[in-house]
Amino acid sequence: MTQATAPSRATGVEMTHRQILEALSGLLLGMFVAILSSTVVSNALPRIITELKGGQSAYTWVVTSTLLATTATTPIWGKLADLTSKKILVQLSLTIFVLGSVLAGLSQSTEQLIACRVLQGVGAGGLTALAQVIMATMIAPRERGRYSGYLGAVLALGTIGGPLIGGVIVDTSWLGWRWCFYVGVPFAIAALVVLQKTLHLPVVKRQVKIDWWGATLITAAVSLLLIWVTLAGDKYDWISWQSAVMVTGAVALGVLAVRVENQASEPMIPPRLFRNRTITLAVVASIAVGVGMFGASVFLSQYFQISRGASPTMSGLMTMPMILGLLVSSVVVGRIITRTGRWKRYLVAGSALLTAGFALMGTIRYDTPYWHLAIYMALIGLGLGMTMQNLVLAVQNTVDTHELGAASSVVAFFRSLGGAVGVSVLGAVLGHRVKDYIADGLTALGIPASASGSGGVLPNVHALPGPIRTVVESAYGHGAGDIFLAAAPFGLIALIAVIFIKEIPLRQHTGDALTDTVTQESTVAAGAGAAVVRTGTRD
Repeated sequence: MTQATAPSRATGVEMTHRQILEALSGLLLGMFVAILSSTVVSNALPRIITELKGGQSAYTWVVTSTLLATTATTPIWGKLADLTSKKILVQLSLTIFVLGSVLAGLSQSTEQLIACRVLQGVGAGGLTALAQVIMATMIAPRERGRYSGYLGAVLALGTIGGPLIGGVIVDTSWLGWRWCFYVGVPFAIAALVVLQKTLHLPVVKRQVKIDWWGATLITAAVSLLLIWVTLAGDKYDWISWQSAVMVTGAVALGVLAVRVENQASEPMIPPRLFRNRTITLAVVASIAVGVGMFGASVFLSQYFQISRGASPTMSGLMTMPMILGLLVSSVVVGRIITRTGRWKRYLVAGSALLTAGFALMGTIRYDTPYWHLAIYMALIGLGLGMTMQNLVLAVQNTVDTHELGAASSVVAFFRSLGGAVGVSVLGAVLGHRVKDYIADGLTALGIPASASGSGGVLPNVHALPGPIRTVVESAYGHGAGDIFLAAAPFGLIALIAVIFIKEIPLRQHTGDALTDTVTQESTVAAGAGAAVVRTGTRD
């Protein structure tokens, strides 16, 4: 007996492996551009901040501003993905990202650079949310691990190539650091062309209603909290009236945001999602992974260049054990998950490796043997490769098709939020610890603290006298160890959270339970029931 059945993928057609790769080619190229444009700056940032005469807080905010903008806009992009053309959205987000990159290359001060990095973050929020949503739209959960591995490989390639390219650019006198922001433009143009030709998805047409109040209040609450952490202990005491006002204000804005989200018809972060145990625990783990991943690893290039006197190019090469670990684990584990349908064991193992790697990195100093560092960084990379993609996969496997955008963006939102908080908090910790270590070291030499030449600005260690240089290198090395040690408990929180996630077998199809949002398009009677088929125009 024959019967009409629902297509197993939300595209409405069965797609071969080759067809899926063709459809994903432009998306993967776009993600490569985004990660390249971000990582190409990492090894150049100490040089950039030094030339623009910025200090540790500027270094922190150049990173935090992008993460904060990504955090604030990811739910918006995710909501739009549920309501309108995903293809147009991913092209728009890529265009915004490239525009921000070009303007960042023209910056004449740290303030201008931070503002342009905000624009980059808006585009990155779209690419972060839409990559997972589009993959979930086309590919069944059971098969998604394989393609998530490809995504992880592309991210690893961009992460490996970025620092190396950035280091070469900065070390090449006739180029200069501004070309770190321009280098991704040709790739972006290519990505836009490929996306136009290869990505074809059905469009669900609905009236778009964005919860702007919720997005604004959430952003304001997080921003106020991060500003407080950055300035406390420097501009004013941790326990002071300024701290009380800012913390109270952040809490009040947060409470108001929750109230608005509960009353909104289409909230940025749907509260109902948190009734799902898997989503709640995945969010906790994502925050913890974000704190550790962004908050600690973003300062690695600063450690290598200031504590160990490495060039930007060499700094990129020295971080390769972590990136190779990420590449290997994301690809290999992705394939294993596709073959077996089992994913929880890899989340647990990844979180454990992440915790161990951070704890071991907490022991580093400016003269730690490099082979020790290589092992520690490899552990962190292996852990990240096992956790980042699979937390999203676990969530996507528990929601209906029409909620894929919201659910995926929620995980990305909280991971970015954790990263923004981590960079801000750990950056503040690093700044304070380094200041104390330098003061103690110079006092031991009988030299006034001002003789370090830093004056709140990132030092050029190569221009410092021998004894003072050793003090500064030691201070930044010890401070880097402190922030990795502070990140270790967050890895442990992620481990505890994933242990309590219930493993649900990966579905063989993308839409086992399609809801009314999709059924409004069309239904086809089949046997004793009806099979839902999504129809509409294609991008």
